[in-house]
Amino acid sequence: MKRTFLLLSLTACISATQAQINTSLTSPNGKVKIEVNADKELTFKVIDSGVSLLTGTPDLLLNGKKASQYNGTATQSIKEHFNAPNYKLTSFDDAYNQLIVKNKNGVNVEFRAYNSGVAYRFVTTSAKGEWTVKDEVATFTFADDFTAYLPYSTNEKNPKAMAFQATYDAAPLSKSKNLDAFLPATIDCKTAKVTLLETDVEAYPGMFVKGNGTSLKASFAPYPKTFDYYPWRVQKYVTGTEDFIAQGKGNRTFPWRILAITHDDTEMPTNTLAYQLASPSRIKGDTSWIRPGKVAWDWWNDWGISGVGFEAGINQQTYRHYIDFAAQHGLEYIILDEGWYTPKSGDMLTVIPDLNLPELVRYGKQKNVGIILWTVFNVLDKQLDEACEKYSAMGIKGFKVDFLDRYDQEATQMIYRIAERCAQSHLVLDYHGIFAPQGITRTYPNVINFEAVFGMEEVKWTERAKMQRDGRTVDEPSKDMPLYDVTFPFIRGMAGPVDFTPGGMRNASKADFQPIYNNPMTMGTRCHQLAHYIVHESPLTMLADNPTAYDREPECTAFIASLPTVYDEMRVLSGKMGEYIIVARRQGNDWYVAGETNWQSRDVQVSASFLPAGTYEMTAFIDGMNADKTATDYEVWQQTFTLPYTVSESVTVHMASGGGFAAKLIQK
Repeated sequence: MKRTFLLLSLTACISATQAQINTSLTSPNGKVKIEVNADKELTFKVIDSGVSLLTGTPDLLLNGKKASQYNGTATQSIKEHFNAPNYKLTSFDDAYNQLIVKNKNGVNVEFRAYNSGVAYRFVTTSAKGEWTVKDEVATFTFADDFTAYLPYSTNEKNPKAMAFQATYDAAPLSKSKNLDAFLPATIDCKTAKVTLLETDVEAYPGMFVKGNGTSLKASFAPYPKTFDYYPWRVQKYVTGTEDFIAQGKGNRTFPWRILAITHDDTEMPTNTLAYQLASPSRIKGDTSWIRPGKVAWDWWNDWGISGVGFEAGINQQTYRHYIDFAAQHGLEYIILDEGWYTPKSGDMLTVIPDLNLPELVRYGKQKNVGIILWTVFNVLDKQLDEACEKYSAMGIKGFKVDFLDRYDQEATQMIYRIAERCAQSHLVLDYHGIFAPQGITRTYPNVINFEAVFGMEEVKWTERAKMQRDGRTVDEPSKDMPLYDVTFPFIRGMAGPVDFTPGGMRNASKADFQPIYNNPMTMGTRCHQLAHYIVHESPLTMLADNPTAYDREPECTAFIASLPTVYDEMRVLSGKMGEYIIVARRQGNDWYVAGETNWQSRDVQVSASFLPAGTYEMTAFIDGMNADKTATDYEVWQQTFTLPYTVSESVTVHMASGGGFAAKLIQK
């Protein structure tokens, strides 16, 4: 990363004998402003285009002491260039203005104002020896009782221990639940939306928030003290905690707290603050071994192949079949999910007798298909050196690591430790059962995907329920996946990639959907599923259904297989959070466009004005005439056209209830 320092002013604005600091910082375009007041406590106000959005009260209780005695400031203006492999943009530029509020106690606060939001973090300057952080104070008080979109913990008994997979609850701040919510979270301030994120969360607990009137107050998981293990997977969990949240020694920077500001919903998925505020890549030298791609996945479809002449399951013949399928369609990987080692043993160095893993690796290599192995976080961490050495030497390409279900300091230390060690052995990582990426995909780009999303696995156990709609009782799925599908790309999409695991071929309308574990359905249409592959930022993406199901749908399978998983550019052409989204992505000279809607059918205008002049060969999958009733119904449009048009450059596309469309435009 190159930095150009436009201005560096290190003069103390307030002398050490003065008690109060009143100053402000504006974004490069002058529209975003932070007003900072420091007396016995530090407060800041965020103003957007003259409208006050919120006030904040940050503090860090280092060794139990508040950071008082602020005694000076320093300012900078900086431009940056980012090269961002496997990100939503391959490169981009940005600029910010920075204010450092100095403290006699050695806990400075850095504020940054970007055109797209503000951020702050604590930095220690005189920490000596060992220290503890008793707590971190972060209260965000909004200018009115705005609507907040909060993903609440799914564990009311122990809210900070869960898989970070929840839909969004939209309600006024004053009506929010008395329950921890995790990040990202969005507050609709009417003139703008503010999305609370964090990044660079290394060796420090992550932030949770809880509503209190018109405020969101942060809390953090205490430092773990004692542990036990769930016997089935030998999954480690916390049974007792210390009376502080973090410990360390010497000086350090702390995580960034981000308040992203967007005026149109289409700006939300393309916001880059969480990525650019993360620490730069620590992987030196050649990184060509970090290979994104598509994966033939076994778990979601319950190893459900048929008509093959052998018993399907976790065995040699089944995985050879998955390799054959991947090779046939040019997929880069298969995953061996839970069961390739005995989970209750906690020993990922010993493969079950039904599998000859070295032979599978050789077979896959012959067909240019790599293998990724599933495991549990603490199991890999305990056997980290041995597992990396053994499986990288064998030719395994990476690990899918699951069931962290925590966000304390030890947990964040673990994910960085695993990422660093796996990078040394050229192993890629897919992190599951975990909080949102929070910047690690920049720092360790071998972490190429993250869960932290209410993904496709949830439909396997989403029961139907009696619901009240417009004064009447209806029988509907208890979780509204199409609504979530057009909500999370705006909020969760700001934090980084998602391993949603799309591609189900048994598609169902709202009336037809049933939870089925072995041969699961999806909510919404076939084209809704195809659209996921373009709408989502997902460098390592699954084909979640089984090879037999895909063989029965060769047209859709060929389309999915032809799509990239990383792109040079992303644009959101139109959309409204909770209603619909239309995304265009570019790889080279080719463009890929897709849209999704909630259960409301709608006609959308898709303009070709974003396309450069040229001739394009288009293949588009759109909802069929009967897709509202029969969700598997679709049509294929194929057309060659040249831009600029002499007539209209837009087309009307109908999306059925729970529907969508997906198109590729290959420049000739």
